[in-house]
Amino acid sequence: MSRKILMIDDDRMQYRLTQEHFKNFRGETFDLEWSPTYEDGLAKLLEGKHAACLLDYQLGEHNGLELIRAAVEAGSRMPIVFLTAESSESVDIEAMNAGALDYLVKGEISSQTLERSLRYALKLGETLEALRRLATRDPLTGLLNRREFDRILAEERERSLRFGHPLSLVLIDIDHFKAVNDTHGHPVGDAVLQKVAGRLVGGLRDVDRAARFGGEEFALIIMQADRKVAMETARRVCAAVEAETVKIENGPELRITVSAGAAAMPFDAKNCADLVAAADKALYGAKAGGRNRAVGYDDL
Repeated sequence: MSRKILMIDDDRMQYRLTQEHFKNFRGETFDLEWSPTYEDGLAKLLEGKHAACLLDYQLGEHNGLELIRAAVEAGSRMPIVFLTAESSESVDIEAMNAGALDYLVKGEISSQTLERSLRYALKLGETLEALRRLATRDPLTGLLNRREFDRILAEERERSLRFGHPLSLVLIDIDHFKAVNDTHGHPVGDAVLQKVAGRLVGGLRDVDRAARFGGEEFALIIMQADRKVAMETARRVCAAVEAETVKIENGPELRITVSAGAAAMPFDAKNCADLVAAADKALYGAKAGGRNRAVGYDDL
């Protein structure tokens, strides 16, 4: 299946010309989709359905630099090749600083240069995404790592203060995990961590975030959620893990449970450190209460 390329340009003739260039590509074939306005282009860019974007500098009352910045701020990581009618070093630098991966002058574009630029942007985009994943993800479970968790929690706390909505945190610990490692070995323990991580993610909304907090402990950032929603999430996660045994390939079938502690801002804490401390105290309460259960900070 051909990968889709989005072209955001208010000039229909430029779109037709680019279509002809695409027909002359010698390597991979692409499907070109056209968007003639800033608003429509930004919406399509944020859908994330295209492999890369060709973006014109002039877009009516707006320009391509504004669109790149808006897309990046909204979380888009789509590789962008910037197009402009004239060569300008300042535009070149601005485009790269804004987030474009390559730059082409319309009057100098050929089928060969356009194909090369797209290949370069796609490959560089894949490399940057791989590096980003290494920097932000736990390699074993694929969840956010502790550093990225700290960054997102701080960011969401600021957003929570700005808009006046609650923010919740659930800390989760696998019950008797040391016994799993001691009895079955660390490879089985690693497999259990992966299976549990998958079940945690399955119980979350798209806007929520899951991280490996450390060892056998996980953290869930529950967006715009009060104590009630946090506890509902915590109980759902505990039930999801307990509901089905963990089957290890060529290994044992284990019954695994988890304990969870929930806390919410601004009810239980005013800053990130206190929120983590409150959720951790609630988690300790769940452990002390017999494990395989969820406890809220306000229930202690």
